[in-house]
Amino acid sequence: MSEFLVFENVTKRFGSLTAVDNVSLSINRGEFFSLLGPSGCGKTTLLRMLGGFESPDSGRIWLDGRDITDLPPNFRRVHTIFQNYALFPNMTVWDNIAFSLTIAKYPKHEIKRAVGEMLELIRMTDHAFKYPSMISGGQKQRVAIARALVDRPQVLLLDEPLAALDLKLRQHMLLELDIIHDQVGLTFVYVTHDQGEAMSLSDRIAVMNKGHIEQLDPPAKIYEAPRSGFVAAFIGDTNFMDGVVAEVNGEYCKLAVQNLGEILCFNDKNISVGSQVHLSIRPEKIRVSAQPPAKDDISKLNIFQCKVTDIVYQGTYTKYWVEVGNHRIAAIKSHSHFTLDQKPITWGDKVYCWWHADDGYMLEQFTAEDANLVQMPPAGYSAPKKA
Repeated sequence: MSEFLVFENVTKRFGSLTAVDNVSLSINRGEFFSLLGPSGCGKTTLLRMLGGFESPDSGRIWLDGRDITDLPPNFRRVHTIFQNYALFPNMTVWDNIAFSLTIAKYPKHEIKRAVGEMLELIRMTDHAFKYPSMISGGQKQRVAIARALVDRPQVLLLDEPLAALDLKLRQHMLLELDIIHDQVGLTFVYVTHDQGEAMSLSDRIAVMNKGHIEQLDPPAKIYEAPRSGFVAAFIGDTNFMDGVVAEVNGEYCKLAVQNLGEILCFNDKNISVGSQVHLSIRPEKIRVSAQPPAKDDISKLNIFQCKVTDIVYQGTYTKYWVEVGNHRIAAIKSHSHFTLDQKPITWGDKVYCWWHADDGYMLEQFTAEDANLVQMPPAGYSAPKKA
């Protein structure tokens, strides 16, 4: 792959609001690239500038070595798929897909060949002469994708394309999109606020917040090694702990955490004694059990006795919130085995929680606002109290 789509110091303002603030990024040829972030972070504005629907106040946009910053949308080989599909209701599936080729006055035999290939790609050959009202939401989405791809653009932009679909259909379409991308080999730029969509589809993700890119990396690195508190909390869920380095011993250090005690963590940032550290620990890294861990090798485990304060059962896993001192810690227990014959952990139980020192990750940036993004149980929810 080669770098061929470049945003260079791009800024866009709407009155006093700076939607995109001096953003620079490069996207590789053939990459599935996602812009991820909450509402108002600037991701859609960035996409609209790439599509030619907005003009940057400053900065340049380059596509395959060509400056496209000031080109109108119809002079860019960039197509956009929106949430609402925008299919023509009075046209058949075939005619919807053929529309751009017909307008461009392609020869009829070329239109027939190209539309036929697209119908095979989206597996809708048998539905070619149906109208949009006669097909499902997922099928409409596939037709919208085929219509955007039929004249082979250089870049396909997808703006929250699955937002209107229900959960099961959305999961199915994620697989469809991945297969289509692999088959056509074009560059896809995908905008979403859904972390699961971005993580499952993308080669790389740019996590955006307040007009800036907080982190740009492959999904696994963003999840396992978040740069900031915002990224750690926005991507999945996490626990934050603040401490001061009390001791450094080789690759590990001990943090003194107020109202908790000392915890051991991997010192990948080479922090020295006396330094303030912000730590992120994913809930699935933390074990919860009525019994303490086996004593085979506990030298690098952080072990605490705690009290269960909330429980949320999610089918494939159960999420617990436990209390240690004045700290609330979230932990996830995966249901890899059938457990109805085991005594469940319930509200108010005294339990043990522990995690390995390698599973706490030191953050480079942290603000007080980041802590507010940590997921909490539903308001007023708790598991039934024991009799």
